[in-house]
Amino acid sequence: MSVKLAVIYYSSTGTNYQLAKWAEEGAKELGAEVRVLKVPELAPQEAIDSNPAWKAHVEATKDVPTVTLDDLEWADAYIFSVPTRFGNMAAQMRQFLDTTGGLWFHGKLANKAVSGMTSAQNPHGGQEATILSLYTNMYHWGAIVVAPGYTDPVLFGAGGNPYGTSVSVDQEGKMVEDVKEAAKYQAKRTVTVAKWIKEGNK
Repeated sequence: MSVKLAVIYYSSTGTNYQLAKWAEEGAKELGAEVRVLKVPELAPQEAIDSNPAWKAHVEATKDVPTVTLDDLEWADAYIFSVPTRFGNMAAQMRQFLDTTGGLWFHGKLANKAVSGMTSAQNPHGGQEATILSLYTNMYHWGAIVVAPGYTDPVLFGAGGNPYGTSVSVDQEGKMVEDVKEAAKYQAKRTVTVAKWIKEGNK
């Protein structure tokens, strides 16, 4: 039984896009059908143009599809990846989540497996708070939060965040911790739980 996974991200300079791509890789290793989708950009073009890395990333990912509510209805499971902004999710992700009320009202988001990932400029920059702020929405949806916990040794090498994969980014925009395998594992765990849910609902 194949699982349909939507990996939904916001990324200004590429970190969370990379996390999303690693999640896609892990999920596909388990045979999942995956859509990698970005949320709409809210920042004005002049702000993007003023940051060369931001401008370059927007151009490099111009062909990545923008998420729609139809994608949420299609998927059996979701992985969200979003940078930390003052200990909370970026406004772009918040705005998209605020459009899901109709699906929520009709029960279309209930019983979906969901997990979250994030990044920040330092290990204590609000990474855990950001993931928890994502999960607050999912509790209202009635979704099944699939946190990685400490269910595999690979998580310790990535910093040991039990809420979801998180990574620090240095001043040059490079990831500090090696989180590739943790992101792949988190996706596999999410797909596995989604499969259990689908089988249980048959």
